[in-house]
This record gives sequence, C-alpha cells and structure tokens, in this order.
Amino acid sequence: MTASALTRPGERDRISSKLAELDWRVVGLLCVLAGIGTAMLYSIAGGHWDPWAWKHLLRFGVLLVVMIGLAMVHPKWWFHAAYPLYGLLLFMVLLIEFTPMGYVAGGAKNWLNLGFIRIQPAEFVKIGLVLALARWYHGHSAQDARWSWKLLFPLGMIGVPFLLVAKQPDLGSAMVIGLTGAAVMFMAGLSWRVIAAAAAAAVAVIPPFVMFVMHDYQRNRVLTFLNPEADPSGTGYNIIQSKIALGSGGLLGKGYGLGSQSQLEFLPERHTDFIFSTVSEEFGFVGSFTVLVCYTALILISLRIASLSHSHFGRISAAGMTAFLALFVLINGAMVMGLAPVVGVPMPLLSYGGSTMMTVMIGFGLILSTHVHRYVELPKGQGLF
Repeated sequence: MTASALTRPGERDRISSKLAELDWRVVGLLCVLAGIGTAMLYSIAGGHWDPWAWKHLLRFGVLLVVMIGLAMVHPKWWFHAAYPLYGLLLFMVLLIEFTPMGYVAGGAKNWLNLGFIRIQPAEFVKIGLVLALARWYHGHSAQDARWSWKLLFPLGMIGVPFLLVAKQPDLGSAMVIGLTGAAVMFMAGLSWRVIAAAAAAAVAVIPPFVMFVMHDYQRNRVLTFLNPEADPSGTGYNIIQSKIALGSGGLLGKGYGLGSQSQLEFLPERHTDFIFSTVSEEFGFVGSFTVLVCYTALILISLRIASLSHSHFGRISAAGMTAFLALFVLINGAMVMGLAPVVGVPMPLLSYGGSTMMTVMIGFGLILSTHVHRYVELPKGQGLF
C-alpha cells in the first residue's frame, strides 16, 4: 500500500485498514517468545499448568489484545499524554516513598498498594520516561540534542526517577531507567565528546559508589559477581547454579522437562530471573541461541520501524521503547551467564511476572502504533521548556 493510499481522507480512521498495516512479524515473534516462556513454566512446574504457566499464557492473551488496541491509537494522543503520564508515574513513585501505601516485597519498598491491586510503578516509569523524552526532543533542534544547556531538562527527567527508584532500593529497575534514558539521548544525537566524557566519569565513580553508596546486600552482589566461588553455598550460590545449568545443557540440551538443576530446584528463581538458564539446560546451545535470535529479530525490526517514522516523536519514542527491551535481554542474559551482577532484571516474555510483561506489551503497542501511523507528521512546536 502506498503513502498516498494511507493518507486518503478517512482511510486512516478505519480499524480494518489499520489492522492491515500492523507489522505482523512483531506480533508473531512476541507470540513465539511468550509461547516458549509458557512451555518452560509448564516444564519447571513438573508438567503442570499451575502455578505459573496458565497465568502467564492468560496474561499474554489479554495484553496481546491491549497491544493491538494501543497500536490503533493515533500518535497525537501519545504525544499529548507524554508529560502528564510521566508526572503521574513520578507521583506514584513518591507515594511509595512518603505514604503508607508503599509496600515492601523482596527487600525493596517498590510496590504501591492501592487496596484492590498492587502495582510496581518503576516498571511503567520506563514508558513514561521514553514518551516524555521523545516529546522534548520533538520540540528541539538537532543542535540542542547534540550539545546545549537545554539538555539539563532531559537529564533531570532521567535523574529524578533514577534516584527515587534507586532509593527504594530497586537497583535493577533504576539501572534500566538510567540506561534507557542514556540510550534515548544517544539516539537523539548527543555529541560523541559528551558520551565519551560521561563514560569516563561513570567508570571513575563506580568504585566509590559501590563502596560508600550501595546498601550492604547490593555491594555483596557486586563482590559475588567478581568472585562467586568465595561463598559457593551463600551469596555465590545463585550464579554458580545458573552457570551449571547453562553448561550442562551442552549442544542440544537434556530434553524437555529433564533439566536437573531446575526440576530438582537447585536453580533459584527458575521461573523469573533465571528462566533463560532453564532454557539452556533443557534445549542446550541450540535452544538458547534460537531464543536470542528471536529477540535480535524483534529488536532489529523495531529499530527499522522507528527509522521509517515521518515524525521525530515517533522515531525517538519507538527507538526508546526498543532500547529498554534490548536492555532487559542484555542485562538478564549477562546476569545468568555471570557477566553482570544479579540485579533482578527478568527476561521479557519468558520470565513469569505481570508488571514486566505489561510494560513490554504497552511498549510494543507504541512501536506498532508508530508503524501503523508512520506517514503521520506532528507539528514541530517548541513544547515544554
């Protein structure tokens, strides 16, 4: 279908036309990954749908419909909602910190108890941050994006939620927020000199940050990452068991439902943080490589969608959403392989968990919306700041 056909009066408002414009490769890859996740959750539960597999599949089915619905939304609504949504999510994070509505789970006060439901605002802050940054960059010049005092505003947008979430303390979510913001600034055209200076400063500040700012348990995670064999039955247990599971699968794996580390519960958090280790144990290098190929294809297609958008807001927002998906995969993959400290970042669509799946599916709803409305141009305007 040509651009002129897409822009005929009334054509874009027809749901059937928009559905035809969906990138079904993205939908298919999401279904494949969620299907693999469901199969692995079924396996590690000993061949039972309870307690994880059926919930995982049900959540995905509901969120798949939500994602397709969000893909139908015109970019102008995403654009107008960017700042209000960012502000609302920051407010929710503040409620956790300063009101009794904050709920402690897993050693971190990072849940908001609304009575009828508990949610983890830090997961959704990533979406609000990407949209807010995309709106800011949409209204500013390439020179402002490259190097300008005005960059203090996007830095503030990134820094405030990063610090609030890190204080909870939720180091994994804070890391993803900070790196996602940095990725957006990079893709928006930040000067290479600034990037090099920031990287050097980050390397210089890591040692004092680890020694004097981190909580004791967070510092232990870093020390365990450097030498897990120092306490093999204590702090090093998780990563050692993960490495055993990864290595024992060999080329083709032990077979579906036959992974000893996961089936006998040697592998901790096998249904969440370390589910990729279970894939490697049962399906070997071939299985884990296939999963990574699916993620890679999803990331490349999403970046292609971002590059084809006619609006700067669409390009930045879709690329930003792709960035945080890529960060989830990279951090979790490095974590289970012992190449990064264990920080509680799940593998998207494979790991069990509602908040992360909802965040990822909403993000892909925006990416698909960018594809469906790729010929739409939003007025430049200077926006806020």
